[in-house]
Amino acid sequence: MNKITSMEEISSILTDGMTIMAGGFMGVGTPQELVTAMLESGVKDITLIANDTAFTGTGVGPLIVNRRVKKVIASHIGTNPETGKQMIAGELDVELVPQGTLAERVRAGGSGLGGVLTPTGVGTVVEEGKEKITVDGREYLLEKPLRAEVALLKAYKADKAGNLIYHRSARNFNPLMALAADTVIVQVEKIVEIGEIDPDEVMTPGILVDKIFVQGGC
Repeated sequence: MNKITSMEEISSILTDGMTIMAGGFMGVGTPQELVTAMLESGVKDITLIANDTAFTGTGVGPLIVNRRVKKVIASHIGTNPETGKQMIAGELDVELVPQGTLAERVRAGGSGLGGVLTPTGVGTVVEEGKEKITVDGREYLLEKPLRAEVALLKAYKADKAGNLIYHRSARNFNPLMALAADTVIVQVEKIVEIGEIDPDEVMTPGILVDKIFVQGGC
């Protein structure tokens, strides 16, 4: 199976109303060319799961600015004023999730778990509408798993089987999201032949990756 893909094929996969995960932390580790593909495809009304909404011109920020997102699930939005503006105007549904909880909800989605129990948020607005469970006398919130139809990831290197290596902090949410989506598309800086990556260096196994877009490709 040839996993190397084009912008055109990526655009054909994206449809209105999808739930999409995007790796990255303040734009670092976000697949910027795949975000561009989303913009050029015209896809809209998406639910976006990401650590944050980055800045207006970087990361997933342009998706907010261009009003392609109907709901965002993220740990913070403060660096992108457009997100807050749309939220206050009632034009964008924003679900704020504590960062560690967000990571564990994605991990639960990727592991087939029914959710995670966490004390984070008990007694605050975070607990509104959520089930509370007491374990050994301590209250926990039941946080349900997160999954997406498509995950858009960024890696430093891939072989043609899709085995991935990330570059330092750009790793962030990408490996977790590779587990929690029906279709995983990764933008890579470098592509090598199968066997050129030491198995001990693989951070995301190729079996999880469906499509590879080589950065700067057409």
